[in-house]
Amino acid sequence: MNKPRFVRRALAGVAVAAALFSQTAAFADITLGYQTGIDPTKVPQADGTYEKVIGEKLDWRRFNSGPEVIAAIASGDVQLGNIGSSPLAAATSRGLPIVAFIVSAQINSAEALVVRNGSKIEKPEDLVGKTIATPFVSTSHYSLLGALKHWKIDPAKVKIVNLNPTEIAAAWRRGDIDGAFVWSPALGEIKKSGKVLTDAAEVGQWGAPTFEVWVARKDFAEKHPDVIAKFARVSLDSFADYNAHKAQWTADSEQVKKIARLTGADPKDVPELLAGSAFPETQAQLSSALLGGGTAKDIAGTAAFLKEQKRVPSVLKDYSPYVSAEYVRQAESVQVGQR
Repeated sequence: MNKPRFVRRALAGVAVAAALFSQTAAFADITLGYQTGIDPTKVPQADGTYEKVIGEKLDWRRFNSGPEVIAAIASGDVQLGNIGSSPLAAATSRGLPIVAFIVSAQINSAEALVVRNGSKIEKPEDLVGKTIATPFVSTSHYSLLGALKHWKIDPAKVKIVNLNPTEIAAAWRRGDIDGAFVWSPALGEIKKSGKVLTDAAEVGQWGAPTFEVWVARKDFAEKHPDVIAKFARVSLDSFADYNAHKAQWTADSEQVKKIARLTGADPKDVPELLAGSAFPETQAQLSSALLGGGTAKDIAGTAAFLKEQKRVPSVLKDYSPYVSAEYVRQAESVQVGQR
């Protein structure tokens, strides 16, 4: 499988972007790259809470996949971005100066491999010769390769095609693909006429866990630590609110309607999709399992797998410089009006 052109451009530009980072001056506005994953932070995003707490104008830009976000960060167009563990490992392995400052989701059933009804795929071995779509160098791609490895299926014997979530939903409707490993809102749509063969939770138990983080360009984080801490505070508050009131986040709740409007998901699918991930609060973030050391180790494990799959040329000895718990610690002292 060849890397898609936009991924090659993004990764090839990392070295050049790194040299330019140190020359970056002030930012007129703060630009954030977000994706369509279903998570509680979409509520304060929709409400404008991030702007109120940070006190700055925020330019929210929607992207279809983590590699697209990485490309925008590398070019200097985006200062903060939401990406998955696979594009995070690929970018840091190539030295892109970014820092993961909060784990935004521990992915379980929120990403899954769904096979079409009538595709004659009943068991893993039936994937051989079938067309399976996933966004390349994404967490879903990583999970798909991890599942194939567990099942001892050569990826070369499966026709794996690179499509973003929107393209996957369209290809599914046309009948062009037999299955897909993807996230919401495409996941919710394709599940209506397909069945789940495995999901990220099960693949994680097989040794390939996936997660999502918010990252910042290192130069921006160093110049504006207060912005990062305030962003973390609002995010952590949204996690706490969801975790404490899950039963109230129903399809007809205002929270779910806001998430659906931002992501394009069907409100009826959102509660189940939310339940498909874990959203760690402050103490969990600071623990040795996450920002206290575990996240860096998980990035290293992901990078090692990507190297094995010839997705990255080498693995760093230490990924801890690309992870910081400091901003979550600072977030504890941030005062938010309604808190």
